[in-house]
Amino acid sequence: MHRPKRGKPDFIIFFAAVMLLVIGIVMVFSASSVVAYMDKGDTFFYLKRQFLWASIGVLAMIMAMNFEYYHLHRFADLIFLLALSLLVLVLFAGISSHGSSRWLGVGPLSFQPSEAIKIAIVIFMAKSLSGNQDKIHSFFRGVIPHIAVLMLACGLIVGQPDLGTAVAVAGTVYLMFAASGVKFSHLAMLAMAGLGLIATAIMIEPYRFKRFLAFLDPWADPMETGFQTIQSLLALGSGGLFGMGLGQSRQKFFYLPERHTDFIYAILGEELGFIGASLVLLLFVLILWRGFKVALTVKDKFGSLLAVGITCMIVLQMIINVAVVTGSMPVTGITLPLVSYGGSSLVFTLIGIGILLNISRYAADK
Repeated sequence: MHRPKRGKPDFIIFFAAVMLLVIGIVMVFSASSVVAYMDKGDTFFYLKRQFLWASIGVLAMIMAMNFEYYHLHRFADLIFLLALSLLVLVLFAGISSHGSSRWLGVGPLSFQPSEAIKIAIVIFMAKSLSGNQDKIHSFFRGVIPHIAVLMLACGLIVGQPDLGTAVAVAGTVYLMFAASGVKFSHLAMLAMAGLGLIATAIMIEPYRFKRFLAFLDPWADPMETGFQTIQSLLALGSGGLFGMGLGQSRQKFFYLPERHTDFIYAILGEELGFIGASLVLLLFVLILWRGFKVALTVKDKFGSLLAVGITCMIVLQMIINVAVVTGSMPVTGITLPLVSYGGSSLVFTLIGIGILLNISRYAADK
């Protein structure tokens, strides 16, 4: 197959990703310094680990940026099966924490297979959807086989349990369906079925149902189920327009749980204010804009769907995280991509950015 001449990667995507990474490293240190000193005896404990993962992630991003994306088409099935195998393994040999088994240990380090499946399923779906365009308008021949694969992956993720990640993965694949040409009527049916499954998953698990009730009225139980949401809103409200100043957060003094991971955006809003919080959202909007531009201008369907999937995966996670932090949806364990503390999320997100940058090198200018 003839390939267009490789050009320069999209600078705006690169700039936005690096800016988010830098902001994330700074905010991880600010949000974690107190708990790091009290729990680890080292103020810089989480900063050093985040910087190490960021360095690995940047190297991986550079490699992905220079690895021709169309070669991924050949290895898509293998990548997906490997990631799926790791999801199965974590159910039997995973490291448990906070009631979940989401990590696999590799020596002194650990990583989350659910982060790997995010990229793997996007690559697999991009290959399968682009290669079955003649069947995509058929619900039973085109849509159902892809839904079966998606439900297998999401079922394994929910089994950890991790409903938030499953929703992000399903949402991303759903948007890839839309981009690939699935009929609107089929998309509507899938949306209703998906909402029904989410509602069922919430109702059958007591802790999820309690979180849902806390979302409806966090002040009904301010010291238990509603505590995290209330403290998050207090942090955001305290920031005002310009913030309390970098490092000046009060909520990080053991008021707000998960301050440097899932709720780092609340600390960011408290310290940098509405302007700082808006800047972070603007950087994600830049990735969304340029990612979709790449998808529209790249010449092949595989590259286009791959760009859509990676872009949607990153932005959907941002939307879910910010919605949780602002009390707009029930609490769920989704990190803010490139900003929150967490090695697995950081490395695989940067790999995704690298693939997106490589696709942009083959996209037309207009």
